[in-house]
Amino acid sequence: MSVTLKDVAAAAGVSRSTASRALSGSSLIAAETRALVEDTARRLGYRPNRAASSLRSRQSHLIGLVVGNLVNASFHTVAEVVQRRAAAEDYQMMLYITDADPRREETILRTLGEHGVDGLILIGTGSNAAASNALLAGGTAVVNLIRGAAESAAPTVLAADRDGAHEATRHLLDLGHRHIGYIGGPPDTNSGQERFAGYEQALRERGLQVDERLVERGPFEPAFGSDATDRLLCRAPEMTALLAANHEAVFGVLPALVAAGVRVPDDLSLVCYEDISWLRWWHPPVTVVDNGARELGELAMDLLLQQLERGRGKVPPARNSRTYRVGAQLVQRGSCAPPPDRQYSENPPPA
Repeated sequence: MSVTLKDVAAAAGVSRSTASRALSGSSLIAAETRALVEDTARRLGYRPNRAASSLRSRQSHLIGLVVGNLVNASFHTVAEVVQRRAAAEDYQMMLYITDADPRREETILRTLGEHGVDGLILIGTGSNAAASNALLAGGTAVVNLIRGAAESAAPTVLAADRDGAHEATRHLLDLGHRHIGYIGGPPDTNSGQERFAGYEQALRERGLQVDERLVERGPFEPAFGSDATDRLLCRAPEMTALLAANHEAVFGVLPALVAAGVRVPDDLSLVCYEDISWLRWWHPPVTVVDNGARELGELAMDLLLQQLERGRGKVPPARNSRTYRVGAQLVQRGSCAPPPDRQYSENPPPA
C-alpha cells in the first residue's frame, strides 16, 4: 500500500495538519519540525497526491510553455529559464511544440485548459488570441512571448527587433556596403515585420532604397535559409553583405554559403540574428544581434508569477495587454569587413 500523509504524521509524531503544512513549506511551522517531517517523508517514500491537492486548492501547480519549434536557440534558453523559475516556485513545466501550426496550437491551448494549468507562456502563431483570452478569463495566468497577437488581453514580451536589425544594417553600411542582402521571417509575424522595418529604415537613412532582388522573406525553417541563400547569390551577384534575420533559416544559410564557396568576410560580410554558442566557434566567428533570450524569459516569468500571486490572493486577474520590450545588442565578431572593392582601394597591391 502507498504511504499516506497520515502515516508520515504518525511516524514523525505530529498531527496530520502539521505534517501537511511542513511539507508545503509553510512559514508557520518551525524549521526543526519541518526538517523532521521532510526526513520522515523521504525515509518512508511518501509521494504527495497532486491530483487530490489540486482538487482541494483549485491549483494544479502546472505551467504550460508552448513554442513553435525546437530549432530556435532562443526557445531553448527560454525553456531553461521557465523550468528553473517554475521549480523554484513549486510548479512543474509542461512543454508543447506546435510546429507553427495554428490548428495544432489551438488544440494544445484547449488541452492545457482541460488540464487546469495555472499559467501559460505562449510563443505562438498570433492566430489564437480568442483561445488564450478564454484561458485568461477562466483564471489562467497568460503571457505572450516573442510573438504577440493583436487581440490578446494578456501582456506581451517582445525583443527590440526593429532596433536590432537597424543597428546591424547600419554597421554594414558604416563598413561601406551598399548591396546588403536580407533573409527574414514571414511578414505576418512580429519579428518578420520589425526586423525588416529596421533594415529598411537604416537603408533609407543613407539615401538607399530597398532592392527587392536582395530580399528573401519566408518560413522559420533551415530549408528556407538554404534556398534563399542560393537564390540571392544567383540573382544578385553584386551583394557584398547579408543580414540573416530569420534565426531558424541561419541553419541553412551557413551551409549554403560554404557549399557555394563564398568566403566570409572576404567575399561576403555576414550578420545573423539571435545568438547561439556555435556561431562563436564558426570560422570566422559570426557577428550577431543578441535578442536577449534569457532576459525575455525572465521578464515573462516575472509577469506570469505576478498574475499567479494575484490568483492565490483570490484577486481577479486584471486585463493587462501591455507590451514590454527587451533591448537587442550587436555583438561584433570576425564575419564582417569592408566590401572587397573598398578593401582593395584602401590596401593597394605593392608596385
